[in-house]
Amino acid sequence: MERLMSGDFDVKAKHSSEEALQKWRKLCGVVKNPKRRFRFTANLSKRYEAAAMRKTNQEKLRIAVLVSKAAFQFIQGVSPSDYNVPAEVKAAGFDICADELGSIVEGHDVKKLKFHGGVTGVSEKLCTSIVDGLTTTDSDLLNRRQEIYGINKFAESQPRSFWIFVWEALQDMTLMILGVCAFVSLIVGIATEGWLEGAHDGIGIVASILLVVFVTAISDYRQSLQFRDLDTEKKKIIIQVTRNGFRQKLSIYDLLPGDIVHLAIGDQVPADGLFVSGFSVLIDESSLTGESEPVMVNSENPFMLSGTKVQDGSCKMMIATVGMRTQWGKLMATLSEGGDDETPLQVKLNGVATIIGKIGLFFAVVTFAVLVQGLFSHKWQAGTYFRWSGDDALEILEYFAIAVTIVVVAVPEGLPLAVTLSLAFAMKKMMNDKALVRHLAACETMGSATTICSDKTGTLTTNHMTVVKSCICMEVKVVDQPTKAASLVSEMPVSAVKLLLQSIFNNTGGEVVVNEDGKREILGTPTETALLEFGLSLGGDFQAERQAVKLVKVEPFNSTKKRMGVVMELHEGGLRAHTKGASEIVLAACDKVINSNGDIVPLDEESINLLKDTIDQFANEALRTLCIAYMELEGGFSPENPMPVSGYTCIGIVGIKDPVRPGVKESVAVCRSAGITVRMVTGDNINTAKAIARECGILTDDGIAIEGPDFREKSLEELLQLVPKIQVSFHFLVYRISNCKKFIGNEKSLSRQD
Repeated sequence: MERLMSGDFDVKAKHSSEEALQKWRKLCGVVKNPKRRFRFTANLSKRYEAAAMRKTNQEKLRIAVLVSKAAFQFIQGVSPSDYNVPAEVKAAGFDICADELGSIVEGHDVKKLKFHGGVTGVSEKLCTSIVDGLTTTDSDLLNRRQEIYGINKFAESQPRSFWIFVWEALQDMTLMILGVCAFVSLIVGIATEGWLEGAHDGIGIVASILLVVFVTAISDYRQSLQFRDLDTEKKKIIIQVTRNGFRQKLSIYDLLPGDIVHLAIGDQVPADGLFVSGFSVLIDESSLTGESEPVMVNSENPFMLSGTKVQDGSCKMMIATVGMRTQWGKLMATLSEGGDDETPLQVKLNGVATIIGKIGLFFAVVTFAVLVQGLFSHKWQAGTYFRWSGDDALEILEYFAIAVTIVVVAVPEGLPLAVTLSLAFAMKKMMNDKALVRHLAACETMGSATTICSDKTGTLTTNHMTVVKSCICMEVKVVDQPTKAASLVSEMPVSAVKLLLQSIFNNTGGEVVVNEDGKREILGTPTETALLEFGLSLGGDFQAERQAVKLVKVEPFNSTKKRMGVVMELHEGGLRAHTKGASEIVLAACDKVINSNGDIVPLDEESINLLKDTIDQFANEALRTLCIAYMELEGGFSPENPMPVSGYTCIGIVGIKDPVRPGVKESVAVCRSAGITVRMVTGDNINTAKAIARECGILTDDGIAIEGPDFREKSLEELLQLVPKIQVSFHFLVYRISNCKKFIGNEKSLSRQD
């Protein structure tokens, strides 16, 4: 089977070419109903349509980008064209229509944007605020907005009715043959034996056909409804939005033109919109334009398209067009029907079904030929070769029915579909257990996995972090309770407290807001939330600290640099840079430290050893460590330049506790008893990772935790012995290890993404 697929048809378990899949389906379609067999897998014809449409749109967008770049040179000399607001839009209280908004964003039309007053002018015409967002207190205005601009949902194909499934079930070749048999049996039987006696066999075959058809149709119809429910569940995405002056979480389906959306690294742009504010924003538009080079988005190039992803930076954007008016929405109708590739087992079972079907068809033909030849021989010997009766016709028909029965029994046509159904049920059950699987193949892969590579944060741990220890001004303190944090302030120099709070509240990707209920709420990643809670427990005021300075440059955190930083202009004058990140990296960038008296002193060897010992101590207690530092930029700073990488003054180190999830240790033990090795993949400090791994039961006495530099120094012979024993590794090792399959043998690994 493997040789046939890989050698003759080049069908792989995963990521087969579309040409190979098309050739394979033509082969599979010879024996049985291909429509039913491939119902829940990729629709290759739709994929071809989607590819053609994608190519056309990519070319249009590429041209639009080039035109917009050229337009910058002529903006000042171009007089704006007239624009007349449609009467229905004016009557609804707005001054710009959806088509005009779409032409501005999709066409990257700088001229039109400037004519409408830029982003601020467009926001006014949309009756929104770039600061407070939409006002939803006026329900009439909200309804009119939805009527004029639409909602952020894509048009979906109409669900097929039950009778469509009945019709498709009837397309089965064997059922067609049986139908012919039933028709002939009825005609011959009624002609020779009369209605009551002669119709028994024919009616029996018809009843069998109807039973098979309706059972198949009911099963497929119910399964199609379940697939639609799963698809809806997969598309639910929550995003942060500012409405009514409050930052809140909202489903992307509830977004409307004029909404102010907050985006960070890794987020997908939920609708077409305009950049409002942000720092170092790089957008990956390859899904639309095909260009692999990321696009810098700023006030000069403010256009953001739905379906693209934020590759770096963070920003606020104003929604301009939603739903089917967006560029991504125009693609979705076709793309959504492309489907997923077959799972590895489906590919193999389709092949098995086809091979068995051909064998069954061969023996059915041979059996029919042998039986008919026997009948002819008998009549030849009896001398009745030229005399035929209705009984002889019924006997030939019976032989034909036997041959058809062989085909029906031999061909396991429902086998590939049964796999799809079982995987769908597994997917549904996992969803009930709060584990959303986005691809059916993952359920199958999970069943044959011998290794599970799991991320640490949020998977093995609860992802609810709190600062429990700190080393500020060279003194270690336990701050696991608000009272202890408050007492820490009285023991610290005032200047150090001021610098610490300034760094926590300004060098952050989170935010402290007041929700609609008047309660304080912290938004951001768990790490940022923990630091902001720590700053508030020290008596800090988020809004006051943010208003006291002006941010000049922001470098968001990413996994490559393992640090983030800001450059700010102080109210009293001067520039200051703050940075925080992985303790080893930030500490290596420091050459000074604040001592217990609040004085800035050189970072000598004794101080470095003390801080490193503190980092190791925190890490061995399973705490995530972050180092916080700052520096005065006395020589000035240009926002176009990168932030300094050295010369910082260490403010302190904090230890953040992320408790292990209840039941993790037991689950790891169950996996081990089943022969599955659990490995932890993380980007944390190695001592923190080892402590968590031991607590989870992942790291054993003979297991290995290794970092990238050590791994790269190993020889080929050492890797042969090393790789199977690795139980704790780091993100940048995963790709290298995945290319060492010959070292791991035939192990299959399941990543967290599946």
